[in-house]
Amino acid sequence: MMPSQRSQVPGFEVMSILARIDAMRAAGKDVVSLTAGEPGSGAPVAVNQAAAAIHASNTVLNYTAAMGIVPLREAIAEHYGSWYGVTVPPERIAVTTGSSGAFMLSFLAAFDPGDRVALARPGYPAYRNILTALGIEVVDLDCGPKERFQPTIAQLQDQLDAGNSLAGLILASPANPTGTMVERAQLEELAAWCVEHGVQLISDEIYHGISYGSENVSATEMGEDPVVISSFSKYWGMPGWRLGWMVLPEHLVDPVSRLAGNVSLCPPHATQLAAVQAFTPASLDFAASQVSGYAAARERVLDLIPQLGWGEVAPADGAFYVYAHLGEQLERFGDSPAYCAALLEGAGVAVVPGTDFDPVAGQHWIRLSLAPGEQAVAEGLRRILAFQAV
Repeated sequence: MMPSQRSQVPGFEVMSILARIDAMRAAGKDVVSLTAGEPGSGAPVAVNQAAAAIHASNTVLNYTAAMGIVPLREAIAEHYGSWYGVTVPPERIAVTTGSSGAFMLSFLAAFDPGDRVALARPGYPAYRNILTALGIEVVDLDCGPKERFQPTIAQLQDQLDAGNSLAGLILASPANPTGTMVERAQLEELAAWCVEHGVQLISDEIYHGISYGSENVSATEMGEDPVVISSFSKYWGMPGWRLGWMVLPEHLVDPVSRLAGNVSLCPPHATQLAAVQAFTPASLDFAASQVSGYAAARERVLDLIPQLGWGEVAPADGAFYVYAHLGEQLERFGDSPAYCAALLEGAGVAVVPGTDFDPVAGQHWIRLSLAPGEQAVAEGLRRILAFQAV
């Protein structure tokens, strides 16, 4: 017997790096990991307290509705009114098992095998891999410095002008790995173009709230046509709680509900109950306070780029990453996987090669995560400078 063709997607290089970090630490070595996008703060206090109370009271935790519990969907709807000034009916909100569950459900509901879906390169590799596993054709949009690492109307129109159909566009703002954001006028143009040409826009907004002077603009502000995906993992520091959500256009509400009931039954019950507390003023203040730490770490990295000898850096408007071209370090190490491996073994600092995010040019780029906090980033930078000076 052979595994399915759909299972033959590449793994994440970062997972191999994390395994090596674990082995090194088990052997007693001190490693500074600037790899994964995992906030070090943990969940807001009120969320943790709610979870503790749920379990201490022996609350019966059973299946919930496939789309999530009503109090959480109502809290998310109120959040959109508070942050973006839009009215979103709770009935159009689906709570999911992380944003990963939202990607799977939205791709299944919106696209058929053989459809063509556009996305930016570099970009989050799971988009490409999930689409590929579902038999959907990925249309790479080469988004470099000229495009500020975000897709443009011209790139999309080029596809149609060449006689190629498009069923969807995946947009991420702030984006992983680059941190770049789409400004309001550009998002308005992209959303309008998608409506005009019957292209389903899926807007990944899981890093909203983590930005450095740029405005967080939601595709919900552009009308009811986009699918908007978000999560408690990043801004609220809850990646291990596995809880995300979608705001759906009306025509996808019933398909997603039916798919969710079959694919995952429901999101985790206890997590949903506790997550209602994520929208309290104290929890939102706690989450906002963590952004200042990411901002300080970001400034440390950007200030040292000339000394590091790295090249061009993507505009880190938001999220907690710096995506940098290796510049003169390529002459010494050849490519980013070799650089990252040497840095880990030689200096005990882990960063991620760009090959996870860009299968064409990623060997020239690295991603450094700010999520571990300013102190960890400062120590990592100190070690990197010493390593490169040898």
